[in-house]
Amino acid sequence: MAGKQTILGRVMTAIRGGSVPSKGGQRRDFNGAKFDRLTSSWMTINLAIDMELRGQLDALRARSRDLFKNNEYAARFGHMIRDNVVGADGFTFTARSMDPNGKQDAGANKAIEAAFYRWMQAQHCDVRGKQSFIGICRSLALALARDGEYLVRRVRGRGEFGYQLQVLDVSRLDTKYNQAMTDGSNAIIMGVEVDAFRKPVAYHIFTAPPSMQGLAPRQRERIPAAEIIHGFMPLEDEQTRGVPMLHAAMRLLNDLGGYREAAVIAARLGATKMGFFISPDGQSPTGDNSANKNEFIQQAEPGTFDVLPEGYDFKEYNPAYPHAQFDAFIKGALRGVAAAVNVSYGSLSGDRGDANFGSQRVGMLDEREGYMGIQRHLIDEALFVVFNDWLEQAMVRNKILLDNGSPLPIAKIDKFREHQWLGRRWQWIDPLKDMEANIAAINNGLSSPQMVAQQSGHDIEAILDDLANFRDMVKARDLTLVGLIPTGAPSIDGADTKSTDKPVPEKAGAKNWPRLATAGDRYYDTE
Repeated sequence: MAGKQTILGRVMTAIRGGSVPSKGGQRRDFNGAKFDRLTSSWMTINLAIDMELRGQLDALRARSRDLFKNNEYAARFGHMIRDNVVGADGFTFTARSMDPNGKQDAGANKAIEAAFYRWMQAQHCDVRGKQSFIGICRSLALALARDGEYLVRRVRGRGEFGYQLQVLDVSRLDTKYNQAMTDGSNAIIMGVEVDAFRKPVAYHIFTAPPSMQGLAPRQRERIPAAEIIHGFMPLEDEQTRGVPMLHAAMRLLNDLGGYREAAVIAARLGATKMGFFISPDGQSPTGDNSANKNEFIQQAEPGTFDVLPEGYDFKEYNPAYPHAQFDAFIKGALRGVAAAVNVSYGSLSGDRGDANFGSQRVGMLDEREGYMGIQRHLIDEALFVVFNDWLEQAMVRNKILLDNGSPLPIAKIDKFREHQWLGRRWQWIDPLKDMEANIAAINNGLSSPQMVAQQSGHDIEAILDDLANFRDMVKARDLTLVGLIPTGAPSIDGADTKSTDKPVPEKAGAKNWPRLATAGDRYYDTE
């Protein structure tokens, strides 16, 4: 039928990628898939991310490293990652081995923690003896942000505990080494050898460090995957190598740096006397052109005045910088950069002049969720692996000793593997309100002291131990402290307490549920 399309024709049009008209003659399609003069430069071909990275990863990493070295905002982002993901004190390790009766094996846990924290010293954990375990964690966090991935060799049989770490530059992993899978060999993708399920089998790494590049031929070494920790946060499924976190902001940061440099130069010129000598007839001076022209070239120095040559006029050159829109342009660009790396504009730029409490709170909470996501990655992909490796080697060498001097039995190693890592946490934005909210949640059975302690990056048992030790120190000195630490906590079963100045506070609403003290409460002695 003329003017109409059969069902078969509509199907064939859709298969060929065309738009299918509706019954009313309107087109049904996705605006994002349209191809016209405004979208002609927009990519319409789906490429696997590994195909893109094979030709672009080295350039991405090189440019990212340049920004981290020479761009103040990228350098700031690197500090933010190290300080917020790892912090000055690093991750908190707690052993959690349990007895068959369900109670924690306090003696074994104490021995494991003491030995592991000793191994975390630089001379024990680092093959070079240069970095403590906290320093290694900070290096991995920075590498994850700057290079998009980190590479650590697990060195067994070395050091007092039989286990050490070697942090490797990811540029040792040969990006140009690629081969397809055959019947007799695995596929190699940018230096990573993978099986049919794309699980890493081995890593092909240059034996010499990058500092030796050009001094000697570079040779590769095949290292089994069981000896390597290779971590990254993938953008897409089936991704083999990591991408720098600044990948979406690198172009903007580079352009912003060029703009700021040009603006600063223009401002410097604008602050000096600048202009051109103009001859009466517009001709060059007579005689030796080059020599006479040189007489008119002068240095632009602020606060100086010269006499014009006879017969010449002076045309001023005055660039209008700093431009009135300079700050607005910088802020707009940095907001885009901050969005690309999931941090707040105020944190990245250091400019908090336009922020109010509400916007700062929302921005900081979103930012901290991102940091905790990176912490979770490092814990799952690196820290759990490191502890289990260390435990095996340390127990084989009888390096974990109980208080009586006997080593932990290797036969029960699976029991001793239980442990916990806690990432650093931050001060509350409004400490009083947040603390009161936590107390209300605990008193109403919606949270627990353990959960609140974990949210603040602390272990509840360590807190209780510290409180008990503090009480013992106070008693040993025969001191009475008011309003700090109670000598006896309010009873959780409704037992009477006594006070010398005020009545006993009301009992907990639920008989077996503890009520925490809130603002205005006093501590009472249960002696």
